[in-house]
Amino acid sequence: MSRMILSLLAVLLLTISAACASSDDTAATEEEASASASASTPADEEEVGAAEDEAEADTVTIEHYSGTDEVPVNPETIVVMDLGVLMSLDALGITADAFGSLGTPLPDAWAAVAENPDLAPVGTAFEPDYEAINALEPDLILVATRSSATYPEMSEIAPTVDLTFDDDVDFLTGFRTRHEQIGDIFGVQDAVAEQLGALDARIEDIAARTGDAGTALVVLTSGTEVSAYGPGSRFGLVHDALGFAPADESLAEDETHGEAVSFEFIAEAAPDVMFVVDRSAAIGEEGGESAQAILDNDLVNGTPAAQEGRVVHVDGAAWYLAFNSLPGVNGILDDAETALS
Repeated sequence: MSRMILSLLAVLLLTISAACASSDDTAATEEEASASASASTPADEEEVGAAEDEAEADTVTIEHYSGTDEVPVNPETIVVMDLGVLMSLDALGITADAFGSLGTPLPDAWAAVAENPDLAPVGTAFEPDYEAINALEPDLILVATRSSATYPEMSEIAPTVDLTFDDDVDFLTGFRTRHEQIGDIFGVQDAVAEQLGALDARIEDIAARTGDAGTALVVLTSGTEVSAYGPGSRFGLVHDALGFAPADESLAEDETHGEAVSFEFIAEAAPDVMFVVDRSAAIGEEGGESAQAILDNDLVNGTPAAQEGRVVHVDGAAWYLAFNSLPGVNGILDDAETALS
């Protein structure tokens, strides 16, 4: 009887010992699995986060003049339908694939960019060749100013951004916003900031010197007609940012086409500086009188600007065709510096 009891006790002890060992092994396995899971979770989360960031970086949302669009970052095939936008892209080292021109002759420096044979022709800003644009299968189309009205048709072909300035902002604010958006689309934020910073420095330097320059008047000739522009107009940068005092306070603000004026008006305004935009020359119109010939009369020649040799016949491409570009604004500043020299 005692031997049987001892045997049973031995069997019981062995069973208990085995169960404990099994429990310890299970606990160890669970701890290792938990540790492993804990160790791998941050890495997994980082990989997922990186993948999400990469996906997000593939597009950027642009709120523009004609709407809001999600467009690809660093698009491969780019169609540009505005001369100013094309010139800014070139200044930032960005190459377009197709260009809708203005259909007008350009000065050599501008033609070197706009008439590059590597650019596929796609009609004009006013009359695009939609079939040719569609055949290119573009990743991005950029319109602005004169081609702004084509946005609805363009957006049916590919993601399209309208870089026209908003009506409710001043020129420099609109200029900065649109170029920063170009920086976001093409990943050239630093280059844009550098160019804008250089322009800010030039504007500040000129503005510091215009206080002693007297009054200024911007006039545009078109055929035999003469228009004048004041603060807040398309050429208002002269007054609003550069600080030239307006020769006549009565000129309406926000006047895109200026106000038709007479030679008597110019004589009465008596500007100390006069900036002259020859529209006919800027658009290559032949057969008409030049601005210089139109303004060569006793009334205009009697103004302080004419008497002191401070009538500046400006760069028409910069002032009239592509004022919304980096080279355009630099051209305007060049002419302002000429007036101060």
